[in-house]
Amino acid sequence: MYPAELVKPMREDLTRAGFEELFTAEDVESALDKKGTTLVVVNSVCGCAAANARPGARLSLQNVKRPDHLVTVFAGVDREAVDRVRQHMVPFPPSSPSMALFKDGELVHVLERHHIEGRPAEMIADNLMDAYNEHC
Repeated sequence: MYPAELVKPMREDLTRAGFEELFTAEDVESALDKKGTTLVVVNSVCGCAAANARPGARLSLQNVKRPDHLVTVFAGVDREAVDRVRQHMVPFPPSSPSMALFKDGELVHVLERHHIEGRPAEMIADNLMDAYNEHC
């Protein structure tokens, strides 16, 4: 587990953009039970999360079509919530950072770490916006 003071600015990077933090398995189930589309960001202390993932997620929200709900869990901190999100992301293996778009609780799009690492935020945002345009 990472110290709260270490992850606080990384959490706020997404919550300031409108993401709701999920801390428990029940929080995850409640979020994914909602009608419409839900973007889940599995946040991370990893360098590619700061350089690419979080900025890409925020940038993607400038799209005309966007998810109805924005939520985030923090790998290495919110273990129960992360484990439950990852159960919903099967057959994709656990990775962080990662992002998943759900429509009416069904997984419709995933960005794994290997889709994020080494790619600029704009490319990640474009990938997400294409998914929003198709599913939102």
